[in-house]
Amino acid sequence: MAVHASGAGRSASDGRVRLITKVAHMYHEQGIRQADIADALHISQTKVSRLLKRAGEIGIVRTVVVVSQGVHLALEQGLESRYGLREAVVVDVEGDESEIIAGIGSAGAAYLESTLAGGERIGISPWSQTLLSVAERLHPLRVAGADRVVQLAGGVGEGAVQAKANRLLSHLAELIGAEPVYVQAPGLVSTAETRRSLVADTAMQSITKEWQSLTMALVGIGSVQPSPLLRDSGNAIAPADQDQLIAAHAVGDVCQRYFDTAGQLIHSDLNSRVVGIDPEVLRAIPRRIGMAGGERKHAAIRAAISGGWVNVLITDVATARALLDEGTP
Repeated sequence: MAVHASGAGRSASDGRVRLITKVAHMYHEQGIRQADIADALHISQTKVSRLLKRAGEIGIVRTVVVVSQGVHLALEQGLESRYGLREAVVVDVEGDESEIIAGIGSAGAAYLESTLAGGERIGISPWSQTLLSVAERLHPLRVAGADRVVQLAGGVGEGAVQAKANRLLSHLAELIGAEPVYVQAPGLVSTAETRRSLVADTAMQSITKEWQSLTMALVGIGSVQPSPLLRDSGNAIAPADQDQLIAAHAVGDVCQRYFDTAGQLIHSDLNSRVVGIDPEVLRAIPRRIGMAGGERKHAAIRAAISGGWVNVLITDVATARALLDEGTP
């Protein structure tokens, strides 16, 4: 707060302006409580409150926000305005992919710690290195931040990597005081008929109902080339499927739902074989938090936020700048 004695151009001899200025100075500059100001000046506390309000209205008191180093409000506001995001968090991190993942993981953990207020029903994609980084850096919440944490896609795959997916879900649920809900099925099956059979199972029907009542989703944003974690899981798409997606101009995915540069869903045989949340249900979740960064994912992230796959983005500073540069592919 800055207190200006000029009274927005009015004469300092004006008794009322003088009183307003004196009250504002005592409160904002000297840190004196309103009740003590009232006693010192022999006026009521209600009048002190009115005078402080008036000080702001006529410009005696002006609020100045000093942006700390490493905070990128202009970039965040630019992303929110350009892409209609509910919120953007830009992380001041540079380096190779592992360093960017670690930085976004720390920011994602801090975001959850500050915004989880209890009663949430959270969906989470199982094959994200960035989300693993979040769980590794999240501090246990003193008060439960959610009721349930539910996998958004099948989690069954190669043993060692499946353990990572399960650990992500169980560890996150433990930290925020929620119940974990697993999808006991592979994320990708060989035929649409196999998927239909799995989805018709009573256990999967229960999961489907869970998906429809989610209030938040935590997702990674993938490129067409699968990440090492997804590739090693046994749930990555086959080369033939990948070729088809590239031919259809796919640039990225969320929960194995692939989209083009405009964020439009690519309709392919692959969609009928994914055991996971339906695209329409995913995009109906109120808060959809995407955590991703690095040059390799610029096109995928741009498409994901353009297509409404996520409405909260946590990313690195270089990616944020690229997203605001119309010339960047």
